[in-house]
Parts: sequence; structure tokens; C-alpha cells
Amino acid sequence: MNVVVIGHGMVGSRFVEDLVARMPDARVTILGKEPEGPYNRVLLSAVVAGKTDASMLAMSAVDPARASVLDGVHAVHVNRAARTVTDSRGDVHEYDRLVIATGSAARIPDIQGIATDRGLVPGVSVLKDLADAQGVLARLPKARRAVVLGAGVLGIEVATGLAARGVAVTLVHHAGRVMERQLGDAAAGIATGALHQLGVKVVTGASVAGALERRGTLTGVRLTDGGEALTDMLVMCAGTIPETALARRAGLPCERGIVVDAQLASPADPRVFAIGDCAQPPEGGTGLVAQGWDQARRLVDAWCDGETAAIDQAKAGLTDVVRVKASGLDVVTMGLSGKFDHGDRELRAVRLADPSVGRFVEVVVSNGLLVGATVVGDKQCASELAAMYTRAIPVPADPAHLIVRPLAGASPAAAAKNVEDLDDDATVCQCNTVSKGRIVAAIGDGCANVADVAQATRASTGCGDCRTNVQRLIEAHAAPAATTTDSGAAAPRIPALAG
Repeated sequence: MNVVVIGHGMVGSRFVEDLVARMPDARVTILGKEPEGPYNRVLLSAVVAGKTDASMLAMSAVDPARASVLDGVHAVHVNRAARTVTDSRGDVHEYDRLVIATGSAARIPDIQGIATDRGLVPGVSVLKDLADAQGVLARLPKARRAVVLGAGVLGIEVATGLAARGVAVTLVHHAGRVMERQLGDAAAGIATGALHQLGVKVVTGASVAGALERRGTLTGVRLTDGGEALTDMLVMCAGTIPETALARRAGLPCERGIVVDAQLASPADPRVFAIGDCAQPPEGGTGLVAQGWDQARRLVDAWCDGETAAIDQAKAGLTDVVRVKASGLDVVTMGLSGKFDHGDRELRAVRLADPSVGRFVEVVVSNGLLVGATVVGDKQCASELAAMYTRAIPVPADPAHLIVRPLAGASPAAAAKNVEDLDDDATVCQCNTVSKGRIVAAIGDGCANVADVAQATRASTGCGDCRTNVQRLIEAHAAPAATTTDSGAAAPRIPALAG
């Protein structure tokens, strides 16, 4: 069977790796527009913040002996009648099945003066790929001020990252509060206070109307509320648009994304599939890589085992944990957060807000399970709640036990605050659904560092939040050998410090 995959990003590369491992007789060709091969886009904001080196973003790719990997070569035409794909070099690839994983592009708002016929003016950028991140880094040495447009997850990460580098940052957002899709007024207010303390000026209810430039270089922006802001950089984090142009030209049904059914196939052609940000499945898209990885897994399962690729609606929401990877600001939301009716008789909600310390926690419970949570300024609490949410652990009879520290001992999540104490079936890497048991087994098989564990299990290759816990498990596995005395007696083990 000939399989052509268009897109060699985080989702396309995952699909090909899984497919060649499960279906060794498949002849796979993967076309990747970018020359670098697959890398972790989720951590681009960490590169801008200086917390991660760009060289650390590279992800494992399929063995070239198992698939034809064409990086820097993109698809330009799909002929569904002939079942062929023509690439940018003019080569034609035949397929029996076609998988489109073209992802999404950064949305560029209609702002006067930000672009010429040669592209964005110097100083104006988006942050969607490695080249964008490198462009921002190149301007940092001479930049004293920056405007970030868009106070969603990415915008907040970029704003705090630039502020941590000593740049005076103004964060401009069209809505009346930051992260309005995830946060209610109270939580957004506390997050805004934390941003101010980090040196980020927040302007809500306004957008950027025009760019001010001198000799072809950005010098400032004009806001829709009539104000102006001097700046050396404008980074636009205004959302994304699914990459559907190729699919549209091929006559595939597209709305916001490429329309697919529950089996991830196009209703117009059962030989064509779409996964990741470019796809529009029946349950909708979250824009999170975890959903794309789940789609890749389900599609491989369906092809190899004949299992239905229909999503389990009971688990559909469990990949919607949103984490802000910001310098000095912890925000995590999941499920029903900031936009639900507290008056619903089936929902029980408990909230704790403490603006003086920048802490906000809200939990939403239904039928004995956690169905939503919002956490600002409490990383440990967020970790515990995310574990309960994704593993569907029954909650205490009184939901207040989930958030009030003096009563937290009654919470099942609190019984295992340290990763070493978790059961083997507990999920350590939420992005890839990797359990503690799999990680411990990989360590036992010789994985000596986080990179080894990532290669063996994929843990830590998503948002990266679990890297500390993976390291703790490695250290815990090595501790007994390291503390054995010359006489053969084991010395007392020192408990690992909390992360």
C-alpha cells in the first residue's frame, strides 16, 4: 500500500512513526515544507524567553530506511482521480491513501502599514515556526520595547518571555480580559495583576490599527482606542488559520478546516484523511497538539487493526488541558473553565480567589467527577487537578477539599504529591498519555537521562512540563545503587525534594 503524508510537523511525523512501526509493508512518502524536519513548536515561546535552546526542539523522525522523507519539499497539487500528489520539485507520488497534516498558519490581522509587497516590515513578526523565533531573537539585542498583540496563551508566553529578557512589553488584547476563552473575570483579573508585576503593561479592549515606521523600520504602533506606543518590535499572536488551500484546490469539502468524519476521512473521498490543526472533525478542534496526536493514533489503529476511529465522546474533553508556559506566571485550565453556568443544578463549583498573592482556583464537579478547573498561581494544585481530570478520579463529597490546603489531605490527588509515590498506571506525561510504569520500565531498560526516556516513551516531547518529574524518576531509580555502603548495607534513602 502506498501512503503519502503531506506535512512533517508534530502530528504528521507522529503518524508516520506509528504507521511504519505497525504496518512494515506500507510504502510511505512524507512531504515536509520546512527544511528542519519535525520539531516541537509548542516550545517556540520558551526559545524566545531564553528558557530553551532552539537546538533542543528537534523531535525524533522516522528512519529514512522505513519511509521516503522529503523535508523542504511541499505538495503543490493533488489529483484525486489519478491518486497522485505533485511536489514542488515537479515529482509525482502515487498513493492508495493520502493523509493531510498541513497544520495551520498564523493569522495576520489587517493592520495598516505592517507589510509591503516584500512581506512584513522589519520589526513585525508572528511566532509560528522556527524561522519566526530566530527572527525575534535576532532583533532582541537592539530592542528596548515590544508590543505583543493578542493575550491568548501564546501572547502571554511571548510577553512574559520578552519581559524576562529586560524588554519593556505592552500586551494589547481586543477583548475585555486576557484569555477570555478560558478565564472568567476574576481569574483574568488575577492573571493581569501577575502580568503587571512581571513588568508587562496590559491594554484590553483595543487592538493595533496601524504601524508607525521610519526609513522602513518599525518605530511604534497606533491603537484602535486612539493611543500610541513606541516599540522596536511587534509580535502578532492573533490566532491561527487551518492550512486548507491544497485541500480546497483538490475539491475536498472545507469549512474552517478540512471536513472529516468520525473516521478522519473526507466525506468526498474515502482515500483521503486529515489530522491535526488542518482538520475539522465532528467533535471540533482544540488547537492542542494532544488532539492531533490522538487522531494520529486512532487512524493507525483503524488501518492496522480494523478498529473504528470514532472518538470516544466520554474521553473527548480529556485532551483539552491548557497550560500557559510563561516566565513567572502559572495558568492551567481544563474542561469547563470560565464560561459555564454556575446555576446548572448538575454542576457544583467552588472558588478560591486571593489577589494579594496572585492565586485563583476554581473547580467544577458533576456526578462525582472533576469536569473543569481553572488555576492561576498554584502549580502544585494545577498538577493534582489535571491528574484527577485526565484520569477521571472520583472527587471528595465536598469539592472544597480539592482546593483548600488545610483540607487537601482528604483529596485522592493529595495522597500522591510526589511522582515517586504515584501508582504505575498514573499518567506522568499528559500530552502523550505516558504512565509512570512505562517511564520506570524504560529507565530499567537503560534510559539514563530525560532525552533517552523521551526517545523510548515520548514523555516530555509535548509541552515539556513533565521533564522535572521524569528526571525525578531517573534519580529515584539510581538512588538505591548510589546509597549502598561498601558492606552491602543500604544507607537510608533521602526523599526527593518537591518539584
